[in-house]
Amino acid sequence: MNSWNDYLSVQGARHSATEPARVLDFGRALNTAELAAGFMAAITDQGLIAVAGEEAASFLHKQLTNDVEHLGLNEARLAGYCTPKGRLQATFLMWRSADAIFLQLPRELQAALQKRLSMFVMRAKAKLSDATPDSIIGLGGAKATAALEQLFGSVPASPYSKLEHELGTLVRVADAFGQPRYQWYASAAAAQAAWPALAATLAVGGDDAWRLSAIHAGVPEVTARTQEQFVPQMINLEILGGVNFKKGCYPGQEIVARSQYLGKLKRRTALASIGGATAQAGDEVFAMADPEQPCGLIVNAAPNGDGGVDVLVEMKLAALDQDDVRLASAQGTALRFQPMPYPLDALEL
Repeated sequence: MNSWNDYLSVQGARHSATEPARVLDFGRALNTAELAAGFMAAITDQGLIAVAGEEAASFLHKQLTNDVEHLGLNEARLAGYCTPKGRLQATFLMWRSADAIFLQLPRELQAALQKRLSMFVMRAKAKLSDATPDSIIGLGGAKATAALEQLFGSVPASPYSKLEHELGTLVRVADAFGQPRYQWYASAAAAQAAWPALAATLAVGGDDAWRLSAIHAGVPEVTARTQEQFVPQMINLEILGGVNFKKGCYPGQEIVARSQYLGKLKRRTALASIGGATAQAGDEVFAMADPEQPCGLIVNAAPNGDGGVDVLVEMKLAALDQDDVRLASAQGTALRFQPMPYPLDALEL
């Protein structure tokens, strides 16, 4: 095979009609029970920016919401990149090697964000480049750890830790369904060699399955449809450890800190299912108590394998307390809220 996508096509991948390089699934959407039991997913909608140079960490430390200077070689962190008004332009999963710091974000945002960050390098000894690997495979559920141990010998022990191996980089991300999730960054050759054995024991999915698992992990992702819509706390980024309030200045830092300490934030992101409907990031939701104006936005959505979609939805806390929220209009399909995998603390904000 000449490319990873060619290989996936032979395995039965169903590609997006509008973005042929994206693999949605392998003929059907996986459901949450399958994800919890054990799955792997070809992740084809993500890219990596590498930031190299002796001042790479100090440069990024002044741009992102999280501490970069003290990021260890065996860990990963979430972070955000804000406008001066504190609105998120992107969310990242980041980690470092001996040579560079890596920022993972949606491919649709990568080129523009890489260019924008490069504009602020100025005289810093840092250089940004596209480091997207041949393949990214997401794995999770009860059977995933044993399957990976067959390949790697051991796996990262806790969420947001990482392992470097001759087969590639393995990052453990936030758990979902009470089970670990991992991202494996591999060469096409390594991924193709491992695929048959993994597929023999794990349900196989694509971007939709991975996004569904992230939704149930409560981990949001800013996309093109939601850029500059949210202060980090609105999508729970500080609960997930993606904001460091002691690290010093970065674009929007004053707004983010004010939201945290002066009680101005009255919105959070929750998990919900919407039966028999489709939804996408950026769609509005309406509370029946105030049906004339939207009370929130869909942050991320994915088919749930049961005829509907599961979503992370950012909304007013008052509307969440009322628990009668509809998609697109007051006459739309009702959202059925589910427990988040972590407490939505600081509800007094």
